[in-house]
Amino acid sequence: MKKERGTRNDIPDQTGRSTIVTGANAGIGYETARALAHAGADVTLACRSRQKGEGAVARIAAEQPRGRASFAALDLADLDSVRDFAETFGRTHERLDLLVNNAGVMVPPESRTAQGFELQLGVNHLGHFALTLRLLDLLGATPGARVVTVSSSAHRFGRMDFDDLNFATRDYDAWAAYGQSKLANLLFTFELQRRCEARGLDVIAAAAHPGWTGTDLQRHAWYMRLFNHLVAMSPSQGALPTLRAATAPDVRGGDYFGPDGFQEMRGHPVRVGTTQAAKNPEDSARLWQVSEELTAVR
Repeated sequence: MKKERGTRNDIPDQTGRSTIVTGANAGIGYETARALAHAGADVTLACRSRQKGEGAVARIAAEQPRGRASFAALDLADLDSVRDFAETFGRTHERLDLLVNNAGVMVPPESRTAQGFELQLGVNHLGHFALTLRLLDLLGATPGARVVTVSSSAHRFGRMDFDDLNFATRDYDAWAAYGQSKLANLLFTFELQRRCEARGLDVIAAAAHPGWTGTDLQRHAWYMRLFNHLVAMSPSQGALPTLRAATAPDVRGGDYFGPDGFQEMRGHPVRVGTTQAAKNPEDSARLWQVSEELTAVR
C-alpha cells in the first residue's frame, strides 16, 4: 500500500494464500473477495444463501482472476452451522492465511438467532467469535496469518450492557443493539491480539470500517438509503479499509482502518482511532469470557 493511503492497485500479490470472507455474496464482502481473487488468493466465500453465494462465485470466475473463488455454506446466526463450516474447512485445507469477519446485520426488527441471542450481537459478534476460535489452530499454524473484523463508526455510540447483552429484559432498541455489536467487534479484536501474543501465535488481529457505503446492509435504515446518493461510497471503495487491513505489509496487531474524509464517512483507508470504551481491557476480557460461555467455544 502506498504511504498511508491505500488503493486497490496497492494490494500485494496474494498467490498461494488461503482466505475466508464471510458474507461475501454482496456489498463490501463481495468486493473484498473479488479483489483478493484478482490478486491471486484462493478465496472461500462463506455465505448463508447458497444461491447468492454461488452466483457471486460465478461472477468472479467470469472475470478470470489469477486466484480462485469457491462457495461454502455458513450461517452465523446458527452456531451449529459455524461448527460444521469450521470442521469442514479444517479437513479440506492445510492453511488459513486470512479470515475476514465481514458479514453483518444492521438495525433489523427484533429477532433472535437459532440459539436465542439478539440477532445483531449473535451474527456480528458471537458468530464471528465462535468461527475465529474454531479456526484459530489453523490460523496459528500458518505463518503471518491475519484476522480482520469489520466494525463500524457506530461503535462510538455503542455501550456494553453486560447485565442484558441480549435485550432479554430491557426494551429492544435496534440502534443500541447495533452499536453494542460493533463495539464488541473492536473489543474482540484487541483481546484476540493480546491472547495471540500471550500464546506466541504469529497471528495479526486488525479491524476496519467502511465509512458510509451504500449496500443492502442498510435495507432497514431508511434514512441512510435516502442520503446514499449524496454521501455513500460504492462497495468497491468501501471495501478498501478491509483490504488494507487484510493485505498491507505494514499492518500491526490492533490496527484499525477507515476512510480519511470528513467524519470518516468517505475517502481512502488510513489508520483511525476508536473510543476509549473500545480500548477498555477489562471489558475486552469480560466480553471474551461471556462469549465463551454463550457459544460454548473456548
